[in-house]
Amino acid sequence: MTTAPRTPAELDAAALRALAEDGSGPRLLDVRTPGEFHAVHLPGAHNVPLDVLREHRAELRHHLDEDTVLICRSGARAAQAAQALSEAGLPHLRVLRGGVAAWEAAGGPVTRGPARWELERQVRLVAGSLVLVSGLVGLAVPGVGLIGTAVGAGLTFAAVTNTCAMGLLLAKLPYNRGPRTDIGSVIAALRSRP
Repeated sequence: MTTAPRTPAELDAAALRALAEDGSGPRLLDVRTPGEFHAVHLPGAHNVPLDVLREHRAELRHHLDEDTVLICRSGARAAQAAQALSEAGLPHLRVLRGGVAAWEAAGGPVTRGPARWELERQVRLVAGSLVLVSGLVGLAVPGVGLIGTAVGAGLTFAAVTNTCAMGLLLAKLPYNRGPRTDIGSVIAALRSRP
């Protein structure tokens, strides 16, 4: 019998801020791309992109506990990370509800680097451009408008499954990769925490 994926526990920005202010804050794992992370992140967060986390979840499992909060831009990728780590034996991780966007909206402190477009904004640009161009070219060339239909189907599938193939592809572009995440350095930093 297959069980449905467990919905991870959420923590709102105000609750996380209160934990951080008392000095005993949880470990913060940001699962966005290195490019997104270096553009803006919560102070003290460790960057472990979702694909790296999935690949090294068994190694990470030994250095994480229920005092870990997973973060992304809006909460969707962090929930996927929670599911991956749950399958590796860490069922009680928390996700920052609303992600970095909610944290910033609540006035939480952030560390900023060079500005970059968020991955979700890039997906909207590429998907919208494909639909617009295929619609315009479709006026002159029959059948080209079906590209827009395919993009719409892909976006619908992405919403239903809470995944995004276009986002995964865009994350592999050099612009989004940023500095490579060294899992050994992340684990060493997690070990050094008292």
